[in-house]
Amino acid sequence: MLLLYRLTLKIYYFGIWFASFFNQKARFWIQGRSTQSPITLKESIWFHFASLGEFEQGRPVLEKLKAENLSIKTVVTFFSPSGYEIRKNTPLADYVYYLPLDTRRNAVNFLQTINPKIAVFTKYEYWYFFMDELYQREIPLYLISGIFRPQQIFFRNYGSFYRNMLLLVHYFFVQDEVSKSLLAGIGIKNVAVSGDTRFDRVWENAQTVKPIATVEAFKANHKIFIAGSTWPPDEDLIVNLILLYPDWKFIIAPHEIGEEKISNLLQKLPAEKTIRYSEINVDLTALQEKQILVIDNIGLLSSLYQYGNIAYIGGGFGTGIHNTLEAAAFGLPVIFGPAYQKFKEAVDLIKLDAGFSIVNEASLENAVSKLITDENFYHQASTQAKNYTRQNIGATKKIMDYIRQQGF
Repeated sequence: MLLLYRLTLKIYYFGIWFASFFNQKARFWIQGRSTQSPITLKESIWFHFASLGEFEQGRPVLEKLKAENLSIKTVVTFFSPSGYEIRKNTPLADYVYYLPLDTRRNAVNFLQTINPKIAVFTKYEYWYFFMDELYQREIPLYLISGIFRPQQIFFRNYGSFYRNMLLLVHYFFVQDEVSKSLLAGIGIKNVAVSGDTRFDRVWENAQTVKPIATVEAFKANHKIFIAGSTWPPDEDLIVNLILLYPDWKFIIAPHEIGEEKISNLLQKLPAEKTIRYSEINVDLTALQEKQILVIDNIGLLSSLYQYGNIAYIGGGFGTGIHNTLEAAAFGLPVIFGPAYQKFKEAVDLIKLDAGFSIVNEASLENAVSKLITDENFYHQASTQAKNYTRQNIGATKKIMDYIRQQGF
């Protein structure tokens, strides 16, 4: 099975290398790894994240560990360019790198270079050679905000290699009792149900968010529908919704903001009613006349929700929805596409009538109409969304208490 794992990684690398000739993200993936030269350290705290979403998820623990261990360098690695390129200059890390391809040689060289005292992976990153090398060196590896489902390979008859990989983790902090039970079923007991650190992150953001003058000018006295992390199938539905509610204003923040992507979106929107965030000038009065604001930069979305009334979260017509909790923390009912089942918070929000899954234009219009026309229904949805977020904070404290007890 190890041979198959190695072969799969080689094929994956070749696929990315081939794609790099015509795909910018793949090119970043290859070039970033080939040009980086990690600094040799006496000791470090190592955090690894798949991408930007996992970074924000693990950020509360990263902040705490860094603040309590200022004499130790903090190293952050990313698997994906969408995480690395946006957070490569984060002040929360002393060094930020791409995770080298998972080979024995790379794992040995990287760990010998950064010399971590502990390692923290977030949610579902499992790389055999890095994990095994940590285990052999007796460096504790913590998995935080873990989430497990019966369909995962760990729990299949043919998943013994991946089950054994889990034995390399020093301690699991999982989001729910289901995950703990699944791990117990395969003999893994070093588990605590801590919850999801994203709740801590989004709740803190909602309490400390700063105003955005340009968005305040755009909002004026109108209600706002915010579509965050959207993809083209999401945007096609939202365009039709704009026509139905001319008294509402709309903010669209696409997941990808390359010029081609933004241009394609703008072609779907009425030009006279639309403005790009990057084109806003000093005179903010003209903003009041616009109905649609297209966000073409990164890092603003989590603050935009303070101005919203209803949120649509993109990705649900692809592999899965993006972050619903950022909006819920501000008391916004959240709407998303059908691919949400892997996301516990989305399932929970639906049960609370604070989240709504849609499958087409008609179901989107029905969900929005219900929220807009039924004031009591909207108020209950808003209250439930905010309460759900507040009631689930505390994962960071549980994780930090345990790590401190281990003498770190």
